[in-house]
Amino acid sequence: MQIALYQPDIPQNTGTILRLCACMGVAAHIIEPAGFPISDRHFRRAGMDYLDQVNWTRHDSWTKFEEWRRLGGHRLLLLTTKGATPYLDFRYQASDILLFGRESAGVPQAVADAADARLVIPIRPGLRSLNVAMAAAVALGEALRQTGNGEAAPNDVSCSGSGIAHG
Repeated sequence: MQIALYQPDIPQNTGTILRLCACMGVAAHIIEPAGFPISDRHFRRAGMDYLDQVNWTRHDSWTKFEEWRRLGGHRLLLLTTKGATPYLDFRYQASDILLFGRESAGVPQAVADAADARLVIPIRPGLRSLNVAMAAAVALGEALRQTGNGEAAPNDVSCSGSGIAHG
């Protein structure tokens, strides 16, 4: 199981999600351009000392991420308020990638069209959405429960190294 963030806007959310990935033994991907520099103090503060414990990759563009994903044969699951399938009703596979869009705008239609599934976390009517870090924790928890990978296993060895890489 892996998490990908499409052009994240808010450094605190990104740092929190990377901390989640470190704690759960899940690889993470940041699809550039991000709305902040990786050196941002808010990003570093939210990620704390966990950033050195997560296997994460920066992809220079959506195109490069898609090339990498397709070569690896990973399914792409977009979590979106416009999703058709409730996340609890979906059958996850251990090699899936959970994709989360920009806090301000989600993902463009071309990115949504590339997803193998569009999942929604149902919330009360009249409310817009969950915070992206909260949505990542909720969806990842269910995906790990279903795949039996909920025991904070070491990072997926199919990803390249720890720390920052460009792809």
